[in-house]
Amino acid sequence: MQTSAQPFHVVPAAVIKGILAELREQTIEIVAATYLAHERGQTVNPDSLFLRLPSDPASRIIALPAAIATPGEQPLSGIKWIASYPQNVKSGIPRASAVLILNDPRTGYPRAVLEGALISATRTAASAVLGARWLNAHQKNVSRMSFVGAGVIARNILKTFVADGWVLPGVDVHDLDQESAGAWATFAKGAGIADVRVVALEEALAADIVVFATTAGTPYVFAAEAFRAGQVVLNISLRDLAPEIISASYNFFDDVGHCLKANTSPHLTEQKYGNRHFVTGTLSALIRGDIPLSRDKPLIFSPFGMGILDLALGKIVYELAVSRDLAIPIPSFFQE
Repeated sequence: MQTSAQPFHVVPAAVIKGILAELREQTIEIVAATYLAHERGQTVNPDSLFLRLPSDPASRIIALPAAIATPGEQPLSGIKWIASYPQNVKSGIPRASAVLILNDPRTGYPRAVLEGALISATRTAASAVLGARWLNAHQKNVSRMSFVGAGVIARNILKTFVADGWVLPGVDVHDLDQESAGAWATFAKGAGIADVRVVALEEALAADIVVFATTAGTPYVFAAEAFRAGQVVLNISLRDLAPEIISASYNFFDDVGHCLKANTSPHLTEQKYGNRHFVTGTLSALIRGDIPLSRDKPLIFSPFGMGILDLALGKIVYELAVSRDLAIPIPSFFQE
């Protein structure tokens, strides 16, 4: 039984958008702290559950349950339920939609439901920029950065790079949809990037930092020599690169076991070669100084995207929304 009355809250997207705009730079540190807690064994992050429909194999809904129990802090638990329907964009609505449920740590009762797509996109962007920080040896001046994929995630990643103080003289974008690429270029100019170009894939692959943020289901970049030594590749969409590229690179992950599933590029590499020799380690291990950073091969960061990140960021958003009377209480949601 609940020992004290605690109203159930709903936190809508309009509220979350405003709070996340304030937190954008801070989200990078939130993600870093959560990764390190995971490395210390202070989280529970089960495998994601994929719901797929045979009639629409390109679409899926994913459940990401998670819990965090950092010493000295109140435990967290909850779940993200996120749908990815690529065909949505043809109807003028975003590909992804999501909700995040936070549970009361004492009773297990759901405490709140938050619009989850904004939180998911923001934590994904923070994870990407954190990976770039460390793989690029904390050098934030990049001659050329490119984005392969011109969707919401790519926009959030660029905004987070800008918030983190990166100097980006030139940014390239490539997308199979020229209209999307053009709209993204306009967005990038509005974000303060002076030199923005829409380019072919081959040119995008030559940038100092390459960000993959597509909806690709299978690899389409095949040449083992596609990237040069020391080049940083943020493999956010996870399925763009052929095993030959993964095998020829240094590979960092948020969680190795999670990422080597669901036919991601690293998973395909394990299947092709029958081993995990291509695994360099986790980003957390690099942050802690447990593994060195060498630059004689390309450097790839492949974050599978763990529910603990949504949970950690969602908790902060929820608490700020409640403290500002921006969350919508529903006291009769549960039967007492």
